[in-house]
Amino acid sequence: MNDENSPLLIKASNLSRHYQVSGGLFKKDVSVKALNNASFELRAGRTLAVVGESGCGKSTLARVVTMIETPTEGALNLDGHVISGDNPLSDEQRAQLRASVQIVFQDPFGSLNPRQSIGRIIEEPLLINEPTLSASERESRARQMLSFTGLRSEHYERYPHMFSGGQRQRIAVARALMLNPRILVLDEPVSALDLSIQSQILNLLIELQERLGLAYLFISHDLSVVKHMADDVLVMYLGRIVESGPAEQVFANPRHPYTQALLSATPVADPSRVQHRIRLEGELPSPLNPPKGCAFNPRCWRAEDRCRSEAPELAMLNTHKVACYFPL
Repeated sequence: MNDENSPLLIKASNLSRHYQVSGGLFKKDVSVKALNNASFELRAGRTLAVVGESGCGKSTLARVVTMIETPTEGALNLDGHVISGDNPLSDEQRAQLRASVQIVFQDPFGSLNPRQSIGRIIEEPLLINEPTLSASERESRARQMLSFTGLRSEHYERYPHMFSGGQRQRIAVARALMLNPRILVLDEPVSALDLSIQSQILNLLIELQERLGLAYLFISHDLSVVKHMADDVLVMYLGRIVESGPAEQVFANPRHPYTQALLSATPVADPSRVQHRIRLEGELPSPLNPPKGCAFNPRCWRAEDRCRSEAPELAMLNTHKVACYFPL
């Protein structure tokens, strides 16, 4: 259901999340802008992928969207509820939204409690959010969800160590779906799995999205996976969105130098195709001391004086948005 007119479930407006870090003895505290002025939308039935190197702000964005953290600046409209630093959620609102937004973590081995049976793990969201359900009702719904995600009912009594990585991730997906959410945040959901198992989990996610009309915020560093899954893409660098738009357009015509460098490092299953690898010089700058102007300028081969003094705004350029003074 990739309808651009489907219900709007997430709208972020200049969303930021800053952290105060101690500067040390006799020094001022430093503000780290882990997420800086991010604006985007996500509709039901669509997948928005967030890509970039480690430290670019992907996980911070996931924590804000899942209400683990409150934005420092800007506003997040989440399924009709506005969340901002000036307007934090009440306990009642948070309880209402908890069912709407669920997360599937990267590590299928660390995200499941080894001391609990699979049935207990899957039922836990119901125990917390729907305490009036009887034990038999919870068990019935848990067994149905196991079947729904490609597992068997008899897995209910078993423990996590008895399952493969792919099966554990199916269990994690089943747990996330127990409260009938409208939005799933998928934090590197297949990066810890073998390639053959990755395709099975991705196909499961696609099938579930089509059947349930789910919206996915898909966080990944693997652009080949993103190309397979995403309707829209956000490319992030040091807390800022540097390029965004329909996945087809971003992959076919990357305009920001950083996006082009990321795509050039993605393997292509075509031995006849000559691929030019763009090797970025230097390391990702420290968020404690970001460079002036465009954060990418120390590593960019197109940077000029303006890039070192002024930060470009994200603006529409033909088919999608780019934050660059000298786009490709």
